[in-house]
Amino acid sequence: MKNPIIAVALLAVSPLVLTACESAEETTSTPAEEEGRIAGIEITNARLVLPPVSGNPAAIYFDIANNGDRTLAFRNAEVTGSGKAEVHDTIMEDGKMVMGEAPPILVESGSTVQFAPGGKHVMVFDLGRDVSEGSTVEVTLIAAGNKRHSFDAAVQAAGDAR
Repeated sequence: MKNPIIAVALLAVSPLVLTACESAEETTSTPAEEEGRIAGIEITNARLVLPPVSGNPAAIYFDIANNGDRTLAFRNAEVTGSGKAEVHDTIMEDGKMVMGEAPPILVESGSTVQFAPGGKHVMVFDLGRDVSEGSTVEVTLIAAGNKRHSFDAAVQAAGDAR
């Protein structure tokens, strides 16, 4: 540039322009996303079933409906009051039912996916002592792009209706 005054002015203004861009990005999120929810996702029938043997993992079951306009892929879960949580599925392998960590769970627009005994579920490890029958835990499902959807699950004793 031939005029150093213009160059200095552009340098002085550029942080303001970048700040304005950042502010615009921050205000584009929906209120649902700000509250730990993904727009269009509805969770029903959520419950954590305690293990029959203390110290073993618990399981969380629920129904997830996607009323949004695009497919979501849920990869991970977090549960308050636990050491860790994993999304699991039960599949047929070599003629046997085998349970293990699931690949991303796709929930297509307009569909409902059940997390139920004998199928998909969230396996919860190292439950805290304060997690007991009648209490609730907060569950956060994590979708691709680190989108998070949180909901409460009622804690049930082992053997209660699943």
